[in-house]
Amino acid sequence: MSRAAGDTLARAALSRLFEPSDTVGMALVAVVGPEDALRIIRGEVDAGPAGRRSLRDALDLSDGSGDPLKDGLARWGPRLQDLAPERDLATLERLGGRLVTPETEEWPEALDDLQLARPLCLWVRGRARIPTQARLAAIVGSRDSTAYGASVTTELAAGLALRGYSVVSGGAYGIDAQAHRAAIASSQESDVPPTIALLACGVDRYYPAGNEELLRTVADRGLLISEVPPGSSPTRYRFLQRNRLIAALGAVTVVVEARWRSGALNTAHHAAGLGRAVGAVPGSVHSANSAGCHRLLRDGSAVCVTDAADVAELAGPFGSCPSGDRRREGAVHRRAQDGLSIPDLLLLDGLPLHASTTVDKLAAVAGLAPRDVLAGLARLELAGLAARAAGGWRRKD
Repeated sequence: MSRAAGDTLARAALSRLFEPSDTVGMALVAVVGPEDALRIIRGEVDAGPAGRRSLRDALDLSDGSGDPLKDGLARWGPRLQDLAPERDLATLERLGGRLVTPETEEWPEALDDLQLARPLCLWVRGRARIPTQARLAAIVGSRDSTAYGASVTTELAAGLALRGYSVVSGGAYGIDAQAHRAAIASSQESDVPPTIALLACGVDRYYPAGNEELLRTVADRGLLISEVPPGSSPTRYRFLQRNRLIAALGAVTVVVEARWRSGALNTAHHAAGLGRAVGAVPGSVHSANSAGCHRLLRDGSAVCVTDAADVAELAGPFGSCPSGDRRREGAVHRRAQDGLSIPDLLLLDGLPLHASTTVDKLAAVAGLAPRDVLAGLARLELAGLAARAAGGWRRKD
């Protein structure tokens, strides 16, 4: 067996042994590699004093803090008898899936920001490749969404799909499901899947059951991804840990509706902690379903977003906007103005859009000296906001 095949098989096995974000297990893999980590857990080799010391260093533990490996072995031992990575990989292959590991080209580098909380591997179901971070935007929210939340989600997801983003969510009822549906309905021929569902169970299971038809469509036209192997059941802990993957994968996370205490807020906090952009959709002050969004906005954890152009602006451009997409062009135009100094803003406001004007007239309108007008016009021309016209200058449309 080649080294790559051995690493793949070991990671598949370890993903059944470890619960998501098992930092002791991940530190062991970081110290000795996946194959040797599995051998240590099986008792085929001993980590030795040096290995245990390296493990404590990786976990930033002092020498007197106990033996994390001993605790880990006691935790993983009961699952050893159920290990069958070859069977799990065969199941995945029958589903048309593949195992994506940090050693493969398709591995999303954005997940490396999770450090010891990085998943061991990704069990991926679907034909498309996982897009780069710049092409991913997460939309999350309440499971008991309102008609308002569903409407806003549809507009956001559809607009992002038309702009070439892949919409990431959790496959749950409410906002998640609406985001997946709208992205699929609005998708066009593209090199990215319209939507990706991050699951808290194996990719062979459709959970929740009421979304089975939707998740089958996502598997066929997009991607189902999980960090736990086929057959794994969803648990509350796995749902909470799944949120960190949603947050880490995308360039931006948007919360459409969320109650004061909501799993969607957990995703938003993960995203903010990773330095990702976070957006929140405002709602009625009388709606409990918007209380969490207002909390994010009040705390400064999120930026107010109202449409797909706002979200795309937060995510940052990854290419030219689609032909005819005037809202995207408008978002790019606004970003160009945002960086202007006050004198240049005054000058830009004074420029006519269809006619032309002279430097002297601009000086009077903007309240600037003629030499400052000339310098400002040069800057605006370089920024693509002003153009020379017959007899003077005009604003570039």
